[in-house]
Amino acid sequence: MCLVPGIYVLTGQPKLAEYHFQPALAWVGAVTFALSLWLFYRTHKELGRNWSVTLEIRERHALVTSGVYRRVRHPMYSAFWLWALAQALLLPNWIAGPSGLVGFGILFFLRVHHEEELMIETFGEDYRRYMARTSRILPGIY
Repeated sequence: MCLVPGIYVLTGQPKLAEYHFQPALAWVGAVTFALSLWLFYRTHKELGRNWSVTLEIRERHALVTSGVYRRVRHPMYSAFWLWALAQALLLPNWIAGPSGLVGFGILFFLRVHHEEELMIETFGEDYRRYMARTSRILPGIY
């Protein structure tokens, strides 16, 4: 999500995949990126000490179902999807722009199932009921 765009921003490479910069897309991308940062901040704030970079359950781990977790089970992943989309809109390059969507997409689809299995194992029927009334990352859609 960062390596390829970083190389593009710092070196302008690969030039062969560039397209004409579109200010309107950049504005939409900037707003999308700001929204992703806000959502990322909210998820950390609402998770508090429950947050972990690895898939683990902490001592006195609680199931958070309020705030941004009220309608979406994985708002942090939603934030990363928004970040990747913003990157695609902001970088006028067919390789660097969508690289975040590809990179994060792979991580997401490899990880989210395991995370939900861990939550079911830990919280049982409470998590199953939570799953039934929420979406994974996009309210009302997925």
